[in-house]
Amino acid sequence: MTKRTYYAPTGGLPPQEQLLTDRAVFTDAYAVIPKGTFSDIVTSLLPFWDHSRFWVISRPLSGFAESFSQYIAEVLPGGGSDRPETDAGVQSVLFVVEGSISVTISGQIHNMIEGGYAYVPPNAEWSLRNTGDVTARFHWVRKAYQAVDGLDLPEPLVLNENDVAPTEMPDTNGVWATTRFVDPEDLRHDMHVTIVTFQPGGVIPFCETHVMEHGLYVLEGKAVYRLNQDWVEVEAGDYMWLRAFCPQACYAGGPGPFRYLLYKDVNRHMPMTAHLFHSKIAG
Repeated sequence: MTKRTYYAPTGGLPPQEQLLTDRAVFTDAYAVIPKGTFSDIVTSLLPFWDHSRFWVISRPLSGFAESFSQYIAEVLPGGGSDRPETDAGVQSVLFVVEGSISVTISGQIHNMIEGGYAYVPPNAEWSLRNTGDVTARFHWVRKAYQAVDGLDLPEPLVLNENDVAPTEMPDTNGVWATTRFVDPEDLRHDMHVTIVTFQPGGVIPFCETHVMEHGLYVLEGKAVYRLNQDWVEVEAGDYMWLRAFCPQACYAGGPGPFRYLLYKDVNRHMPMTAHLFHSKIAG
């Protein structure tokens, strides 16, 4: 079995002697939040969580990316929450990058280690605890579920990356592959969280330009990523946040694999309610 590595921030503060030479940038098409910005002073505390803190790395912003939020959670031994979600109708994906957690979903207990993935349906009763003896760190992706009449809600799903065979992209000789935790033809799901892997020298050979919003957290390796009109160097621990239709491509430079955790919204019509409302006002 291939040994996986997952970068996780640990906080702290840069020394006073350090110059401001970081790579953080926020534009009208994308943002890059490099690993050097994950300091103690930018963490958040959340209601009903104990011995826990969170780096909020994306949130819905009007005029930018509006469909999701993403946190990196840090939970000390014994910490967690019996009421982690306070908003109705919100679904979640958890992905463990360090340590272990115990997640209870609708009464079913799941013990998750590094590489663990969990999908929590909207309005499910769930809780989370770090029952281990080391700090646990995991990604928490949240999205308001967009229900469709005639489609049932998805069920809870708990897997580990090591148990899912990556799907190779056609005509790439295996240098570009995607680990999919959810069947892409299951239209009950309106978001996907996957892991994209490029072997050294692998590329996205055209500028993808599409309606899906993205969050891309680099788990391993480094690459040069094309974002809108810019080429940006990224490495393990960096986060890229893309609004819809931001052109994107990449070149994985090596020496090892380049891997990132990817969010995108999928499988739904574009909401037209606001458009129709404004059209009636204009008329």
